[in-house]
Amino acid sequence: MTLRRRSFAAGMAGLVAVTLLAGCGFKLRSSQNFAFQTVAVTPERGAGVAAELTRYLGEAVRPVAPRDGGAPPEAIVDILQELREKTVVGVNASGQVREFQLRIRVNFRVRGRDGKELLPETEIVQRRDISFNESAVLAKEAEEALLYRDMQSDIVQQLRRRLAVVSYAASP
Repeated sequence: MTLRRRSFAAGMAGLVAVTLLAGCGFKLRSSQNFAFQTVAVTPERGAGVAAELTRYLGEAVRPVAPRDGGAPPEAIVDILQELREKTVVGVNASGQVREFQLRIRVNFRVRGRDGKELLPETEIVQRRDISFNESAVLAKEAEEALLYRDMQSDIVQQLRRRLAVVSYAASP
């Protein structure tokens, strides 16, 4: 009998949780729908963020100046600056480094094919702290590379969400 009560209580708790989540407007994130069909990412052979964004957008990516009279892209994402920084944030009593802060700063803007600014110049910054141990330098370098790659992916996700809210009336 107590097993039935526990099952019933667990079922009711699950039902309450689902009802609360549905009532607050919770919805799983779906793929973004962009207001444009084609986009260019500059620099075309750029650093990590531009390359990863280009990979994500896939077939929608077009060159800024198409060949053979092709149509120009409807939107252009200009990656103006991608800066990776590493600063010391912690030292021990003898002055040896114990902790770094890694940062990636990306400045970008979005403009239409007519040059009109759809999103003004915006900066996205990601930060991660990493401990340092001089006896494990190679492992810490690998961890640093992994953290930079993770921050870059986070920035691309934020960029995608910002592109999804751009409203653009495409002109023929």
